[in-house]
Amino acid sequence: MSRAVWLVRAEALPLGQKLAAALDARLYQPWLQAGTGAREQFRAAFHAHSHWVLVMASGIAVRYLDGLPQSKYSDPAVVVMDEAARFAIPLLSGHEGGANALAYEAARLTGAIPAITTATEAMKPLTLGIGCRRGKSAEAIEQAVLQALAGRPLSAVREVATIDLKADEAGLLAFCARHALPLRVIAREDVAARGWTGAPSDWVRRNVGVDGVCEPCALIACPRGRLIVPKTARDGVTVAVVEDVPLSPTPLPRGERGLTQCVARVGHAIPASDAADKT
Repeated sequence: MSRAVWLVRAEALPLGQKLAAALDARLYQPWLQAGTGAREQFRAAFHAHSHWVLVMASGIAVRYLDGLPQSKYSDPAVVVMDEAARFAIPLLSGHEGGANALAYEAARLTGAIPAITTATEAMKPLTLGIGCRRGKSAEAIEQAVLQALAGRPLSAVREVATIDLKADEAGLLAFCARHALPLRVIAREDVAARGWTGAPSDWVRRNVGVDGVCEPCALIACPRGRLIVPKTARDGVTVAVVEDVPLSPTPLPRGERGLTQCVARVGHAIPASDAADKT
């Protein structure tokens, strides 16, 4: 696997350097090669790498790629990221080439939102929010997830969301890898800015600076979703489940997607053991 990062402006160099270092990728700065246009340079290098992050506007990326793709089974994976690192968009070879996975990886590194558009993911309606004590195993996390899903299949889960402090949690990473689930990391500041926690945890507030982890992370990752399983706890792991709300031809009433109404609609009590787990 050979990765590369392509820039179109020197102003994006700090972002490009960060991505290249973390992804073990070659960094292209086409303005350094005088006499050859940037697009021509890209066309010459395109098939030399299996994975690309193009730091540019999507319109520029489309023009760069014009005439290059041949087959989703052989084309390099291409992810487009804006220079402000707000979005990571798999543009080419999402599944077969690994662009979806690369978008999540780039998003975890920068705080960007992975904008996944492939149909397979659209058919998976569930998002898991997970919080855990440090050092919890993949097995412990899996048991907590299965308890929260209560018979719903793991194959219906589109992604897992957690707070940035857990981005390197070995057990969580192993659980996601085992089940081929992308992990989305939510910045602590974003979690703190949203009061989407049914039963705030004093321990989490004191030690993390937010009211909770699993519920707000799941709801932030799935903004059109509803909380169908509020925070459940098992052996130091908390899990919340959010389900996509189908698009309606008419606007939803004000507050329809609010956490309070979601919890009331589900009528799912939060276990008393949750306080003991403090996660």
